[in-house]
Amino acid sequence: MSVTLLTFGCRLNAHESDAMEHLARQGQAQDGETIIVNTCTVTAEAERQARQTIRRAHRENPNARIIVTGCASERAADAWAALPGVNRVIPNTEKTRPSTWGLPEEAGHTPPPSRYIRALLQVQQGCDNDCTFCVIPAGRGQSTSMPPEEIIPKARALTEAGHCEIVLTGVDIASWQQGEMGLGQLCRHLLDEVPDIARLRLSSIDPMILTPDTGDKALWDLIANEPRFMPHLHLSLQAGSDLILKRMKRRHSTSDVAGLIGQVRRLRPDTGFGADIIAGFPTETDALFQETHDFLTEQAIPFLHVFPYSERPGTPAARMPAMPKAIRQERAARLRALGQTVRDDFLARFVGQEKTVLMESPTTGHTPEFAAFTLSEAQPSHRGRLERIRITGLKDGMLMAEIP
Repeated sequence: MSVTLLTFGCRLNAHESDAMEHLARQGQAQDGETIIVNTCTVTAEAERQARQTIRRAHRENPNARIIVTGCASERAADAWAALPGVNRVIPNTEKTRPSTWGLPEEAGHTPPPSRYIRALLQVQQGCDNDCTFCVIPAGRGQSTSMPPEEIIPKARALTEAGHCEIVLTGVDIASWQQGEMGLGQLCRHLLDEVPDIARLRLSSIDPMILTPDTGDKALWDLIANEPRFMPHLHLSLQAGSDLILKRMKRRHSTSDVAGLIGQVRRLRPDTGFGADIIAGFPTETDALFQETHDFLTEQAIPFLHVFPYSERPGTPAARMPAMPKAIRQERAARLRALGQTVRDDFLARFVGQEKTVLMESPTTGHTPEFAAFTLSEAQPSHRGRLERIRITGLKDGMLMAEIP
């Protein structure tokens, strides 16, 4: 039997797809082909693409068993079950359980082999925030934190499998908490207990965890003093206008974000910042959009993930006065263009420097700051190797490098 995974959305979905593929290959007894579609509901476009993929998969493989799971199918299971070729819809809470795939529960104690060089490790699930634009809590439930006694053995197994870098992932990893222990203390504990972790990176985080005065002190200590903690932070920012942030029901302000970016840069000047940004949120006037544009220009965030606002039925934002879709698209394009300019300015500072990098292919990878680079095909390295490179130039948003 063959198993094919088709994954949409976030790093957590990618991590869970690894687990499902691992379990399905062990547990499924049926002959033939199984196609698992792991859906995303963050935008209407993500849902449209998943439906289109299911229909195409059925046309091209009419005898295949199609299994659907993920946040989109969580919200409308019957509608997804009615799509052509769909054999089963699996709830999010069950998709990585061994019993779902006909296996004993102990089969899930060992993490699956990761297809990614930068191995993903889930530490948290769900979200307790109540952002007006978001349906993720409906698909993922309330925030829950995996205990360290589950996380540590999985991290150790990943390093034993040869992974030099681990990326902590979840829906809202900033909310990770076990008693008095927060995310920063978990990171410190991981690095102490699993010394073979050469590089530890965080996936997207809520900015409130790093407000200079009240943020996670252990996390600040890692940023300042731990070379194995990567100088790269991706912020769930969403807007650079305080009024829009308030209407989104976000917990941070622009001054909170400016303060944390400034403090991080004082501690580690070359930190690579990323941010999620929604363009054309309801009620976003030209002046409010300009506030976001100006804020992003001032903060010089090099890695922007920009997408036009997408109505999610049932959310408070979907009942607010909407901006025309053409304006959303135009504003998203302007922010992406700004992001490319800031990114190139950020990357240019590395030309002439040497960096230790993790090769994600024989010729490509990312620096610790998450800047993409490429080596000459005439001078390849090896996938998964920590390599010392010299950065020689910049082309089309990517660093050019050589092995010195």
